[in-house]
Amino acid sequence: MVSSSKSEDFQDGVDGDSLRSTMATDQNVLQKHAAFFDRNHDGLVYPWETFQGFRAIGAGYLLSMAGAVFINLSLSGTTRPGKFPSLLFPIEVKNIQMGKHGSDSGVYDSEGRFIPSKFDEIFSKYARTHTNALTSDELMAMLKSNREPKDYKGWIGSWTEWKALYTLCKDENGLLRRETIKAVYDGSLFEHLERERAAAKAKATA
Repeated sequence: MVSSSKSEDFQDGVDGDSLRSTMATDQNVLQKHAAFFDRNHDGLVYPWETFQGFRAIGAGYLLSMAGAVFINLSLSGTTRPGKFPSLLFPIEVKNIQMGKHGSDSGVYDSEGRFIPSKFDEIFSKYARTHTNALTSDELMAMLKSNREPKDYKGWIGSWTEWKALYTLCKDENGLLRRETIKAVYDGSLFEHLERERAAAKAKATA
């Protein structure tokens, strides 16, 4: 599990305006988000790569296995249009926007681009305790509000994604901070957590 203090180090070191500009001008930041899990950089994400990606950012074995199964089963078919189903359940990174589910925050549009106004709405609507962070209850309120009628797959997908993020990245006060959420959208958070975990392991074995 990633420590809260380390997550705060990341938050303090992020240039929010710079990151926001990068995300807003990129044509498909959702691809950058997904590419973190493409461990061999071949444009495909297999279940074992999803597992490795989760482990690299500090997720436990059970969460990593559950994430690999759920994500690849959910996204393989939709990101490989016109292709015969594969029992290896690969995800095509270039088509990741096709796997965008309903009942989400709307921060990514249908083309996988970042929408700043939708990101701001997360906090203007649901951050009642702290203006730049969400508590667990506020996060659950947001997920409930985003639910579309009978979109059960979307409900599960959104809950799984946000619950995993909260579990890994909440601070010592149980808050999921604005800069952490912003960073996860373009994958920079994942890269930071991987470096952080690798450094901690190296220090422990030195």
